[in-house]
Amino acid sequence: MSDERPIGVFDSGIGGVTVLRALRNHLPQESFVYLGDTARLPYGTKSSATVVTYAIQAARALVRRNVKMLVVACNTASSVALGPLEAALAPLPVIGVVGPGAAAGNAACRNGHIAVIATEGTVQGGAYSRALHALRPELRISQIACTLFVALAEEGWIDGPVMEGAARRYLDPLFTDRADAPDTLVLGCTHFPALAPALGRLLGPRVSLVDSAETTALAVADALRAHGLQAGDQSRGAVRFLVSDSPGRFIRVGPVFLGETIPAEQVETLDL
Repeated sequence: MSDERPIGVFDSGIGGVTVLRALRNHLPQESFVYLGDTARLPYGTKSSATVVTYAIQAARALVRRNVKMLVVACNTASSVALGPLEAALAPLPVIGVVGPGAAAGNAACRNGHIAVIATEGTVQGGAYSRALHALRPELRISQIACTLFVALAEEGWIDGPVMEGAARRYLDPLFTDRADAPDTLVLGCTHFPALAPALGRLLGPRVSLVDSAETTALAVADALRAHGLQAGDQSRGAVRFLVSDSPGRFIRVGPVFLGETIPAEQVETLDL
């Protein structure tokens, strides 16, 4: 028996589209409703209490769209709001990105030193440190709040001198001319994979870049099977986009993250 209801995905803005892209690649038969809370981004500079409130409001908007599962495609919300979301939405399955991202980072790390770049809220919440240490207690973890990266990604400024200058300011102290530098960089914000090519050129091949999108998609596939929620065999599921502000900007910048155009008729503005 198949379940044709859509999977709900939400982020504070456009960045979570990187997770949606991986989900669609791994689960092409599934339909999705993506909500970007573009009116209130970034979540990473907000208090934990505010992020929980925003996350629950966004989740309830998706529940009203009859979603069968919620994917929290926001590292900040996954860090501080996953428990409250699970409690508020039970028995709806809720999947975050921090656990899968930590698992991928641990698997990639060879020298025992991992760097995590994220928003201020994710770094201060310590969710990645807890998740990584639960997997390998002896890991050395360096965290950097790269708040400016969110704005650059949202503007589509994913390369060039401004991006390179910001990256060097954030990362050079940890990676340049240090024998004990991390060999793994976890992109702890769903906006950051758009910056991965530039970061890869800056850091070179000795540093593995880890994006939680792929492992999150695998976790969602496992959860769908475990709960008996898989869609039937259809060639390609539908996708709809909801934004709380600036649909034109979302349509313009979103393809940088999705890898394909976003038709205007697929984007709806709603008031959270």
